[in-house]
Amino acid sequence: MAAAYEELAHTITREPGFVWKLWTENPETQEAGGVYVFRTEKDARTYLDKHTARLGAWGMSGIRGRIFRVNPVLSRITRGPQAG
Repeated sequence: MAAAYEELAHTITREPGFVWKLWTENPETQEAGGVYVFRTEKDARTYLDKHTARLGAWGMSGIRGRIFRVNPVLSRITRGPQAG
């Protein structure tokens, strides 16, 4: 997966408002995903729409994207990055 999506990873870093992404994968079930942080909800929504369309164009289905806000108090306790 690292080799297959290296170019994509570089393009993601240039998205407006992008802060960081954790990549996830399960080779046994052939599922992958990620946790992204963007500076604003608008930036996150814009990227989610773009990325969902891109994955669909690549023939991927069952794409699930959700937008959440970070809880900085609890994230700080559990050493979350960017916990403020």
